[in-house]
Amino acid sequence: MTSEPPATGPAGRSWDDLSRRALSGAVMIVAGLAALWAGGIWLDALAVAVAGLMVWELARMTAPDRPREALLTGAAAALSLAGVLYVHNPYALIYLFVPAVILVVRPRRDALLAAGAAAAMMLACYGIVAFRGGLGMAWILWLIGVVVASDTLGYFGGRAIGGAKFWPAVSPKKTWSGTVAGWIGAAIVGAGFWLAGLAPAWIVLLSPLAAFAGQMGDIAESWIKRRAGVKDSSDLIPGHGGVMDRFDALTGTVLFLLAWNVPFSLPQIGG
Repeated sequence: MTSEPPATGPAGRSWDDLSRRALSGAVMIVAGLAALWAGGIWLDALAVAVAGLMVWELARMTAPDRPREALLTGAAAALSLAGVLYVHNPYALIYLFVPAVILVVRPRRDALLAAGAAAAMMLACYGIVAFRGGLGMAWILWLIGVVVASDTLGYFGGRAIGGAKFWPAVSPKKTWSGTVAGWIGAAIVGAGFWLAGLAPAWIVLLSPLAAFAGQMGDIAESWIKRRAGVKDSSDLIPGHGGVMDRFDALTGTVLFLLAWNVPFSLPQIGG
């Protein structure tokens, strides 16, 4: 009995794309959770790699005619974060802004926007390491849960309900129904932590705020890509686009928590 020839039409290509997306997504999840659980040098290495790749993508989008310079800017971002994590000195945090300075000094499209985005990315990558070391794994699991729940329920809520667009000029596909569904998903995650005795009750209210910050991170990245005239930040991750495309919401959420932690010091959770 002869086997059927492989599908080459749209259905076959869609299945191949889905398979690549699922495989690369599984690899990212396993590698990310392993580094977060191990902490230490493993998490440092992951944060340094993510920072360098995101800044490289940003530099490449805003100055597409200078690919080598984009590589050097990404390398500078990685080295800057590595140095900050190595010395453990609060005065060294100034070096997180080295990529932003580079992006401003060198002429490019939307230089100030690019510099602000680079600073946000560097602070977020540092923040993940700081939260893991200072507050423990429970906060990281909550943070990831909020981002995933917001993204998942936001997607299906928007598809099922539809309705008015949230910000059509920047992100035409996002709807108010999907946005609110994302907040509800985040609140469910917060409620789960509270009911399990892992966190105080106010985390139920904090969760939608963190989700909204993540949604703003997603929209900010969409705006940058729209200004640059690209669909994805890069094609590094099969089926997912670039590193910025995967970490935009997480960047917004971590920045929100860093800001929240200044006036309202976050306690240890998780028992």
